[in-house]
Amino acid sequence: MPDVPSSTPPPVNRRQFLRDGTRLAAMTGLGALLGLAATRTSTARGYVWQIDPARCVYCGNCATACVLKPSAVKCVQSYPICGYCDLCTGYFVPEPNGLNTGAENQVCPTAAIERVFIEDPYYEYNIDEDLCIGCAKCVEGCTRFGNGSFYLQVRHDRCLNCNECSIARVCAGDAFRRVPLTDPYVIKTTAHE
Repeated sequence: MPDVPSSTPPPVNRRQFLRDGTRLAAMTGLGALLGLAATRTSTARGYVWQIDPARCVYCGNCATACVLKPSAVKCVQSYPICGYCDLCTGYFVPEPNGLNTGAENQVCPTAAIERVFIEDPYYEYNIDEDLCIGCAKCVEGCTRFGNGSFYLQVRHDRCLNCNECSIARVCAGDAFRRVPLTDPYVIKTTAHE
């Protein structure tokens, strides 16, 4: 009698069953990871990291935790909030030797804040972002003892726009959030925002 092909598959031994099962589990896991990564990348597109000034606690991590040196986080000035004070607590150290531009009197370690006389008793304070390292010392002084017109923002022309921001992971105030790329800055409009 000629050999007739059997319609039943050959029996599977235990070793083959485990090997095939492991391959199937690995391929399923890899597919799930790739799907998650694709979903995460597609939802990340169109959004950037930004600091919410209302949640910032001036911890100083923005200066040290950014992958860039100097940091992509810079201090910005909200001129409508500023009091143009002679004694600006974001510019001067507590109990300064004098109300002058001497380095020993300035809060900023890099002299990134320029003090410009307007008229007695008013001064304007401008940030040189190229010198700013994002240490938040001026923000802390201005917020605790002044009007709060200094605040930190991620400058997207400098930022690498990492999908996982290294500063956001260590932010003490959990102040980083994703905002639309079409509106990348959180503008501070009131002193207590």
